[in-house]
Amino acid sequence: MNITAPMPRGRPAWSRIQDRPVRHRVRFPPPGDAETLAQDEAYFHLIESGEQHRIRFHDYAEIYKRPGLYEQLFYDRLKCASPRKVAEVLTGVLEEEGAHPSELRVLDFGAGNGMAAEALDAYGVARLIGVDIEPEAQRAVVRDRPSIYDQYYVADFTDVDDELRGELLDWRIDCLCCVAALGFGDIPPKAFLEALNLMGSDAWVAFNIKETFLDQTDTSGFSRMIRELLLSEHVSLYHLERYRHRLSMDGTPLHYFAIVARKRSETIPPAFANV
Repeated sequence: MNITAPMPRGRPAWSRIQDRPVRHRVRFPPPGDAETLAQDEAYFHLIESGEQHRIRFHDYAEIYKRPGLYEQLFYDRLKCASPRKVAEVLTGVLEEEGAHPSELRVLDFGAGNGMAAEALDAYGVARLIGVDIEPEAQRAVVRDRPSIYDQYYVADFTDVDDELRGELLDWRIDCLCCVAALGFGDIPPKAFLEALNLMGSDAWVAFNIKETFLDQTDTSGFSRMIRELLLSEHVSLYHLERYRHRLSMDGTPLHYFAIVARKRSETIPPAFANV
Protein backbone atom coordinates (compact mmCIF):
# COMPACT_ATOMS: atom_id res chain seq x y z
CA MET A 1 0.00 0.00 0.00
CA ASN A 2 1.22 3.50 -0.85
CA ILE A 3 0.80 6.26 1.72
CA THR A 4 0.81 9.88 0.62
CA ALA A 5 1.19 13.01 2.71
CA PRO A 6 0.70 16.42 1.03
CA MET A 7 2.96 18.90 2.78
CA PRO A 8 2.60 22.52 1.67
CA ARG A 9 5.96 24.26 1.72
CA GLY A 10 6.51 27.78 2.96
CA ARG A 11 6.91 27.77 6.74
CA PRO A 12 10.36 27.45 8.32
CA ALA A 13 11.44 23.83 8.00
CA TRP A 14 12.73 23.57 11.56
CA SER A 15 9.49 24.86 13.07
CA ARG A 16 9.51 22.21 15.77
CA ILE A 17 12.91 20.63 16.06
CA GLN A 18 15.45 23.43 15.82
CA ASP A 19 15.35 24.17 19.56
CA ARG A 20 15.25 20.56 20.67
CA PRO A 21 14.49 20.55 24.42
CA VAL A 22 14.99 16.79 24.71
CA ARG A 23 18.47 15.31 24.91
CA HIS A 24 18.48 11.57 24.71
CA ARG A 25 20.81 9.47 26.84
CA VAL A 26 22.95 7.61 24.34
CA ARG A 27 25.82 5.26 25.08
CA PHE A 28 28.15 3.66 22.57
CA PRO A 29 29.62 0.19 23.15
CA PRO A 30 33.19 -0.07 24.46
CA PRO A 31 35.87 0.79 21.86
CA GLY A 32 37.02 -2.80 21.58
CA ASP A 33 33.53 -3.98 20.71
CA ALA A 34 32.81 -1.09 18.34
CA GLU A 35 35.97 -1.71 16.30
CA THR A 36 34.87 -5.25 15.41
CA LEU A 37 31.51 -4.19 13.98
CA ALA A 38 30.85 -3.58 10.30
CA GLN A 39 29.25 -0.21 9.51
CA ASP A 40 25.82 -1.78 9.02
CA GLU A 41 26.17 -3.74 12.29
CA ALA A 42 26.89 -0.74 14.50
CA TYR A 43 24.56 -0.15 17.43
CA PHE A 44 24.14 2.08 20.47
CA HIS A 45 22.36 1.93 23.79
CA LEU A 46 19.47 4.30 24.51
CA ILE A 47 18.53 4.82 28.14
CA GLU A 48 14.87 5.64 28.64
CA SER A 49 13.02 5.66 31.98
CA GLY A 50 15.88 3.78 33.57
CA GLU A 51 15.84 1.01 30.95
CA GLN A 52 18.57 0.38 28.40
CA HIS A 53 17.60 -0.41 24.79
CA ARG A 54 20.04 -1.70 22.18
CA ILE A 55 19.30 -0.11 18.78
CA ARG A 56 21.16 -0.64 15.51
CA PHE A 57 22.18 2.43 13.55
CA HIS A 58 20.14 1.07 10.63
CA ASP A 59 17.03 0.46 12.71
CA TYR A 60 15.54 3.65 11.38
CA ALA A 61 11.99 3.01 12.55
CA GLU A 62 13.05 2.95 16.20
CA ILE A 63 15.24 6.03 15.78
CA TYR A 64 12.63 8.09 13.92
CA LYS A 65 10.02 7.42 16.61
CA ARG A 66 12.00 9.60 19.03
CA PRO A 67 12.08 13.33 18.18
CA GLY A 68 15.61 14.60 17.72
CA LEU A 69 17.36 11.26 18.22
CA TYR A 70 18.48 10.92 14.59
CA GLU A 71 19.91 14.44 14.59
CA GLN A 72 21.60 13.99 17.97
CA LEU A 73 23.15 10.66 17.02
CA PHE A 74 24.33 11.21 13.45
CA TYR A 75 24.79 14.97 13.19
CA ASP A 76 25.63 16.24 16.66
CA ARG A 77 27.72 13.29 17.81
CA LEU A 78 29.01 11.60 14.66
CA LYS A 79 29.27 14.81 12.58
CA CYS A 80 27.50 13.60 9.44
CA ALA A 81 28.17 16.03 6.58
CA SER A 82 26.51 14.25 3.66
CA PRO A 83 23.27 16.22 3.12
CA ARG A 84 25.18 19.48 2.97
CA LYS A 85 27.95 17.97 0.82
CA VAL A 86 25.68 16.40 -1.80
CA ALA A 87 23.57 19.57 -2.05
CA GLU A 88 26.74 21.63 -2.36
CA VAL A 89 28.31 19.60 -5.17
CA LEU A 90 25.01 19.36 -7.06
CA THR A 91 24.46 23.11 -7.02
CA GLY A 92 28.12 23.66 -7.93
CA VAL A 93 27.75 21.51 -11.04
CA LEU A 94 24.51 23.27 -11.96
CA GLU A 95 26.26 26.64 -11.76
CA GLU A 96 29.07 25.40 -14.01
CA GLU A 97 26.48 24.22 -16.53
CA GLY A 98 24.55 27.49 -16.49
CA ALA A 99 21.56 26.02 -14.64
CA HIS A 100 20.00 27.00 -11.32
CA PRO A 101 18.56 25.00 -8.38
CA SER A 102 15.32 26.97 -8.61
CA GLU A 103 14.60 25.09 -11.84
CA LEU A 104 14.84 21.63 -10.24
CA ARG A 105 12.00 19.28 -9.35
CA VAL A 106 13.76 16.88 -7.01
CA LEU A 107 12.86 13.37 -5.96
CA ASP A 108 14.48 12.79 -2.57
CA PHE A 109 14.78 9.00 -2.68
CA GLY A 110 15.25 7.24 0.64
CA ALA A 111 14.22 10.56 2.14
CA GLY A 112 14.14 9.54 5.79
CA ASN A 113 13.23 12.39 8.10
CA GLY A 114 14.06 15.17 5.65
CA MET A 115 17.67 16.10 6.42
CA ALA A 116 18.74 16.01 2.75
CA ALA A 117 15.62 17.92 1.73
CA GLU A 118 16.48 20.62 4.23
CA ALA A 119 19.92 21.05 2.66
CA LEU A 120 18.41 21.22 -0.84
CA ASP A 121 15.67 23.59 0.26
CA ALA A 122 18.34 26.05 1.40
CA TYR A 123 19.34 26.40 -2.27
CA GLY A 124 15.75 27.13 -3.32
CA VAL A 125 14.84 24.09 -5.41
CA ALA A 126 11.45 24.38 -7.10
CA ARG A 127 9.86 21.13 -5.88
CA LEU A 128 10.78 18.51 -3.28
CA ILE A 129 9.12 15.10 -3.44
CA GLY A 130 10.05 12.64 -0.70
CA VAL A 131 9.94 8.84 -0.95
CA ASP A 132 10.79 6.24 1.67
CA ILE A 133 9.76 2.68 2.38
CA GLU A 134 9.58 3.30 6.14
CA PRO A 135 6.27 4.74 7.48
CA GLU A 136 8.04 6.07 10.58
CA ALA A 137 10.15 8.28 8.33
CA GLN A 138 7.05 9.99 7.00
CA ARG A 139 5.67 10.41 10.52
CA ALA A 140 8.96 12.01 11.59
CA VAL A 141 8.79 14.46 8.69
CA VAL A 142 5.20 15.43 9.50
CA ARG A 143 6.20 15.92 13.12
CA ASP A 144 9.56 17.68 12.70
CA ARG A 145 9.69 19.24 9.22
CA PRO A 146 6.07 19.64 8.15
CA SER A 147 6.76 22.20 5.45
CA ILE A 148 9.87 20.82 3.76
CA TYR A 149 8.24 18.64 1.06
CA ASP A 150 5.57 19.30 -1.52
CA GLN A 151 4.58 15.64 -1.21
CA TYR A 152 5.87 12.59 0.65
CA TYR A 153 5.19 9.00 -0.35
CA VAL A 154 5.70 5.77 1.58
CA ALA A 155 6.23 3.12 -1.08
CA ASP A 156 8.22 0.03 -2.02
CA PHE A 157 9.96 0.88 -5.30
CA THR A 158 10.52 -2.77 -6.12
CA ASP A 159 6.76 -2.99 -6.63
CA VAL A 160 5.42 0.34 -7.90
CA ASP A 161 1.84 0.25 -9.17
CA ASP A 162 0.63 2.19 -12.20
CA GLU A 163 -1.29 4.72 -10.10
CA LEU A 164 1.75 5.77 -8.08
CA ARG A 165 4.02 5.77 -11.13
CA GLY A 166 1.59 8.02 -12.96
CA GLU A 167 1.34 10.41 -10.03
CA LEU A 168 5.12 10.65 -9.76
CA LEU A 169 5.47 11.21 -13.50
CA ASP A 170 3.01 14.11 -13.20
CA TRP A 171 5.56 15.90 -11.00
CA ARG A 172 7.94 15.98 -14.02
CA ILE A 173 10.90 15.16 -11.83
CA ASP A 174 14.25 16.18 -13.32
CA CYS A 175 16.63 15.44 -10.45
CA LEU A 176 17.07 12.32 -8.32
CA CYS A 177 18.82 12.85 -5.00
CA CYS A 178 19.76 9.98 -2.70
CA VAL A 179 21.80 10.72 0.44
CA ALA A 180 23.17 8.10 2.85
CA ALA A 181 20.65 5.53 1.63
CA LEU A 182 22.51 3.45 -0.96
CA GLY A 183 24.24 0.18 -0.22
CA PHE A 184 23.93 -2.05 2.86
CA GLY A 185 20.68 -3.45 1.43
CA ASP A 186 18.64 -0.34 2.31
CA ILE A 187 17.67 0.32 -1.32
CA PRO A 188 17.74 -2.63 -3.77
CA PRO A 189 19.17 -2.07 -7.27
CA LYS A 190 15.71 -2.62 -8.80
CA ALA A 191 14.24 0.18 -6.66
CA PHE A 192 17.03 2.62 -7.57
CA LEU A 193 16.58 1.86 -11.26
CA GLU A 194 12.81 2.40 -10.97
CA ALA A 195 13.47 5.84 -9.50
CA LEU A 196 15.97 6.70 -12.24
CA ASN A 197 13.47 5.77 -14.94
CA LEU A 198 10.87 8.18 -13.61
CA MET A 199 13.00 10.84 -15.27
CA GLY A 200 13.80 11.46 -18.90
CA SER A 201 17.14 12.08 -20.55
CA ASP A 202 19.22 15.02 -19.30
CA ALA A 203 17.85 14.68 -15.75
CA TRP A 204 20.34 15.11 -12.92
CA VAL A 205 21.35 12.44 -10.42
CA ALA A 206 23.10 13.30 -7.15
CA PHE A 207 23.99 10.73 -4.53
CA ASN A 208 26.67 9.50 -2.18
CA ILE A 209 28.11 6.05 -1.72
CA LYS A 210 30.68 4.45 0.58
CA GLU A 211 34.13 4.57 -1.02
CA THR A 212 34.55 0.78 -1.03
CA PHE A 213 31.40 0.35 -3.15
CA LEU A 214 33.28 1.70 -6.18
CA ASP A 215 36.15 -0.74 -5.66
CA GLN A 216 36.41 -3.65 -8.07
CA THR A 217 36.85 -5.97 -5.10
CA ASP A 218 33.26 -5.25 -4.01
CA THR A 219 31.17 -7.79 -5.90
CA SER A 220 27.77 -6.98 -4.38
CA GLY A 221 24.95 -6.44 -6.84
CA PHE A 222 24.48 -2.80 -5.93
CA SER A 223 28.18 -2.00 -6.24
CA ARG A 224 28.38 -3.65 -9.67
CA MET A 225 25.27 -1.80 -10.86
CA ILE A 226 26.66 1.63 -9.91
CA ARG A 227 30.02 0.93 -11.56
CA GLU A 228 28.36 -0.35 -14.74
CA LEU A 229 25.98 2.61 -14.90
CA LEU A 230 28.73 5.20 -14.51
CA LEU A 231 30.70 3.57 -17.30
CA SER A 232 27.71 3.18 -19.64
CA GLU A 233 26.28 5.40 -22.37
CA HIS A 234 23.15 5.87 -20.24
CA VAL A 235 24.83 8.18 -17.71
CA SER A 236 27.44 10.97 -17.92
CA LEU A 237 29.57 11.59 -14.85
CA TYR A 238 30.04 15.26 -13.93
CA HIS A 239 31.52 15.18 -10.44
CA LEU A 240 33.18 12.57 -8.22
CA GLU A 241 34.63 13.67 -4.87
CA ARG A 242 35.87 11.73 -1.88
CA TYR A 243 34.97 13.33 1.44
CA ARG A 244 34.36 12.51 5.10
CA HIS A 245 30.79 11.26 5.43
CA ARG A 246 30.83 11.04 9.23
CA LEU A 247 32.81 9.60 12.13
CA SER A 248 32.59 6.03 13.32
CA MET A 249 31.85 5.40 17.00
CA ASP A 250 35.58 5.34 17.79
CA GLY A 251 36.18 8.63 15.96
CA THR A 252 37.61 7.16 12.75
CA PRO A 253 36.53 9.06 9.62
CA LEU A 254 34.22 7.17 7.25
CA HIS A 255 34.81 8.29 3.69
CA TYR A 256 32.24 8.33 0.91
CA PHE A 257 32.10 9.60 -2.66
CA ALA A 258 29.74 12.41 -3.61
CA ILE A 259 28.61 11.87 -7.20
CA VAL A 260 26.74 14.06 -9.65
CA ALA A 261 25.77 12.60 -13.01
CA ARG A 262 23.31 13.20 -15.80
CA LYS A 263 20.97 10.68 -17.35
CA ARG A 264 21.49 10.31 -21.12
CA SER A 265 18.77 7.79 -22.01
CA GLU A 266 15.03 7.99 -21.64
CA THR A 267 15.01 4.50 -20.14
CA ILE A 268 17.85 2.62 -18.52
CA PRO A 269 17.46 -1.10 -19.31
CA PRO A 270 16.23 -3.26 -16.41
CA ALA A 271 19.19 -5.60 -16.93
CA PHE A 272 21.34 -3.13 -14.97
CA ALA A 273 19.52 -4.21 -11.80
CA ASN A 274 20.82 -7.75 -12.33
CA VAL A 275 24.47 -7.22 -13.25
